[in-house]
Amino acid sequence: MAQEKVVQNEAEQEKVAIFVDVQNVYYTCRQALGRNFDYNAFWAQTTANREVVAAYAYAIDRGDEKQRQFQNILRAIGFDIKLKPFIQRGDGSAKGDWDVGITIDMLECAAIADTLILVSGDGDFAILADKLRQHYAKRVEVYGAPALTAKALMDAASDFIAIDSQLLL
Repeated sequence: MAQEKVVQNEAEQEKVAIFVDVQNVYYTCRQALGRNFDYNAFWAQTTANREVVAAYAYAIDRGDEKQRQFQNILRAIGFDIKLKPFIQRGDGSAKGDWDVGITIDMLECAAIADTLILVSGDGDFAILADKLRQHYAKRVEVYGAPALTAKALMDAASDFIAIDSQLLL
């Protein structure tokens, strides 16, 4: 009987899917807050009493050892790492945008998650957050550095959670 109750409680747990725009959070935290994002503290905060059904960290692969070590830390925390190659254009600019990949994954995970958690300040995701909330009836939590998070994204989220000292190293 007690075992049956445990299974029932697990079934009632909120299912979450987590999506981290690694480059965005790195640069916005460094620029706006002068510190690095604490992935362990974030994981502990967002997964408490919740079932993680998917967790992705999207990054650019520059092929250096320090970056590989960071990716291994993220894997150990519980993230699946999705990498795109770093592309340096002839004009000196760089390309490494994950917006479409994050969007596709979030739409696909809407079928299995109650809440979708996005770590990014990119205003391009406001339309996606609106769609997930309105069309799919999902909660969308957005974590971002307030000074560098698009107001449209903050407004589109079910909840905007400011990255503060508790989520910084």
